[in-house]
Amino acid sequence: MSFYEKHVFVCENQRPEGDPRGCCASKGASAFTSALKQMVKDAGFNKKVRVNKSGCLDQCAFGAVVVVYPEGVWYRGVTADDAKEVFEQHILAGCPVERLRLKRAEKN
Repeated sequence: MSFYEKHVFVCENQRPEGDPRGCCASKGASAFTSALKQMVKDAGFNKKVRVNKSGCLDQCAFGAVVVVYPEGVWYRGVTADDAKEVFEQHILAGCPVERLRLKRAEKN
């Protein structure tokens, strides 16, 4: 039994400056997390949707990276400006945001 209808993991992993893999933290992940959490809270969905920051999701080249369960939809290069679209289109309407999707063929 799931406690949430959707569970969103946002990579906020930090690596030292100059690391060739980069890191999601330096690519605006925390701003996305904050914006999405606020939208979930404002909509009263705290009991239905959980937004967590996560450690490395091993897709560093595509950061900031997000994965939404139970669908297992991965997003790449998200910014705080994308949070509203992800919330409205995916969380509320159940339709992944295609322009942000990380496709299986791209994954490391």
